[in-house]
Amino acid sequence: MGQTASTPQAGTRIQVIGAGLSRTGTASFSSALNVLLAGPVYHGGTQITMGPASEIKAWMGILRHWLKGQPQDREKCLTLMEQTLDGYAATTDAPASQLVPELMELYPDAKVIYTVRDPEAWAESHAQIRSLATMSFLRVVLLPLPGMRHFVDYINLLAKTWDRVYEGEQSTLNIYHRHIAWLKEVVPEDRLVFFDVKEGWEPLCRALGKDVPTDIPFPWVNDSKAIDQVAEYHIKRGVARWAGVFTAIAVTVAWFTMR
Repeated sequence: MGQTASTPQAGTRIQVIGAGLSRTGTASFSSALNVLLAGPVYHGGTQITMGPASEIKAWMGILRHWLKGQPQDREKCLTLMEQTLDGYAATTDAPASQLVPELMELYPDAKVIYTVRDPEAWAESHAQIRSLATMSFLRVVLLPLPGMRHFVDYINLLAKTWDRVYEGEQSTLNIYHRHIAWLKEVVPEDRLVFFDVKEGWEPLCRALGKDVPTDIPFPWVNDSKAIDQVAEYHIKRGVARWAGVFTAIAVTVAWFTMR
């Protein structure tokens, strides 16, 4: 997760479907794809938390249609996904990582790349997101913020999506392995690539048929630090907005009292 949302570029189409779970180096992966594909990358976590309010609303609509599972809802889901991802060269991170079959249908020529990580380290890291996203006060703190006031509802929809994809599995560690097994079931072998960001440019460039950049170091990004920074940023914004509301109320009450 980065600090700045990407801007779509007219005429750009999805070339890579990032199927890696959040906290598997998706921010580093996104930055690397941005260089190799010479186009904007849709990193779900960044776009939803740092982009305009329309981003989180769009994905909530997509997930609601997906969860209904009816043919007409599937068509609506695909239409909304294509509209949301129009102008991007790749998509990474959740919620797209749980919608790989739909993305492959929309972009039949795109390569599917799964970013790997040590399973136990991932399970421990993912616990940070889960605890942060389910803080009891979060809904109230974020209420004054356009877009982010929907964050808790978005997380709940995403959790329901995970329940369906991973068949109700609650063990974080087991979810990691289930995700890989699921990808092997839904993605043809010749379209699925496993990539560890620790390996740098060479395996990724080989998979995409690109030359290894000679003057650009591989962009390793600390996912954990970035998520903490984004959380702190929005909580501070929410608290500041509430402080402004209470100040305005206090001034109004004082004015009427002194009349």
